[in-house]
Amino acid sequence: MRSSNPVFSRRGFSRDNGYAGFNAQQPQAGGPAVGTNPYAQDAANPYATNPYAQDTQLGAPQQTRGDVMTIDDVVSRTAMTLGTVVVTAALAWFLLPVDEANLGKSYGIAIGAALVAFVLAMVQSFKRKASPALILAYAAFEGVFLGVISATVSTYISPGVVAQAVLGTMAVFAGVLIAYKMRWIRVTRRFYGFVIAAAIGFILLMAVNAIFSLFDGAGDGLGFRSGGLGILFGVIGIILGACFLALDFKQVEDGVTYGAPREESWLAAFGLTLTLVWIYLEMLRLLSILQGDD
Repeated sequence: MRSSNPVFSRRGFSRDNGYAGFNAQQPQAGGPAVGTNPYAQDAANPYATNPYAQDTQLGAPQQTRGDVMTIDDVVSRTAMTLGTVVVTAALAWFLLPVDEANLGKSYGIAIGAALVAFVLAMVQSFKRKASPALILAYAAFEGVFLGVISATVSTYISPGVVAQAVLGTMAVFAGVLIAYKMRWIRVTRRFYGFVIAAAIGFILLMAVNAIFSLFDGAGDGLGFRSGGLGILFGVIGIILGACFLALDFKQVEDGVTYGAPREESWLAAFGLTLTLVWIYLEMLRLLSILQGDD
């Protein structure tokens, strides 16, 4: 159950044995144990179960230690991607004012940047290989959108809400990481299927709400983004983001443990950035509703 799309799927699912949990036997020094490694090489067909296998019979070079993904690779590339988001968000905050005279223009630029970021994310999502330039370009345009939206919320709702959203996002990240490392969260095939189904339903429902809001003079649509329902769906959105973080951590752990190619670290960074942006936006929306009701 493996997909080349890192947005709604994560690597690490074997085709025949379900999800290989890390509570099972760990790889030995001489190589991963057959039956516990979802990437274990099949002697008859080296590509049957191991997406990272090298075919020595065809003379393909074996991966060296420097060619495989490490935690340091994931951390450095995630830092580069998130750093690009933060830098462009800060530039947009200061260079695209959201006062009454410039709000329309700044909002137009932000929406355009969001559309470009969405297209770039979709292109990368359906590519089999990571494109660092594409991922960093996505991060740059996403940062412009986040900068304008954050400045608007800070100006017209509460000056401290952006800092609260950032701290909330960091708290969710840290909490899920601790829960994952302590094995309080177990990423199984059933968990994966539930998260994907819930996320698709959530996105479709929000899309319908957005369409109805176009024909609603108040702009509330079906009311899923305001009042009590807005708070409920904001919490659901954050929980879904936390579940995607668990899938991201599993992807990273699978790749490092079983020797994924080094380029996979860019896909891991891309997935983590998408998830953190999702959590931040849901956190910002939720806090905005709570602050607006005060």
